[in-house]
Amino acid sequence: MDIITFKLLIDTGLFILIWIVQLVIYPGFCYYEEANMKQWHKSYTRGITYVVMPLMLSQLGIYGYLILTSFSWINLFGFILTILTWLITFIQAIPLHRDIEVLPDSMSARKKLISINWSRTIIWTSILIISILSYGK
Repeated sequence: MDIITFKLLIDTGLFILIWIVQLVIYPGFCYYEEANMKQWHKSYTRGITYVVMPLMLSQLGIYGYLILTSFSWINLFGFILTILTWLITFIQAIPLHRDIEVLPDSMSARKKLISINWSRTIIWTSILIISILSYGK
């Protein structure tokens, strides 16, 4: 499999994952009582990390490799968007996940997580659209 096809598969995987998280998983957080949420959240974050991190690392590596070996503005734009998802994840999303685990009342953190996650949803959707439109060119 060539790297461009692999990039498209990774971008598609992140697109599917983020929409499931945004439309199903995160809204479901609001239905948990606090004690149950804290118990479930530890299991959720551990499990989802095994799915998300390989995809995010692959995407970062692929776009980094592409801008170094076959520079194009599209690849650079994809790399910048990928960096943005990392920044949002580590600056906003992960601290909110920590808040969910430690705050006595985490409902506001859960709702804020749903809200800020729209930015990652839009970015990963944009990355996939760009990847599809540039595939084979």
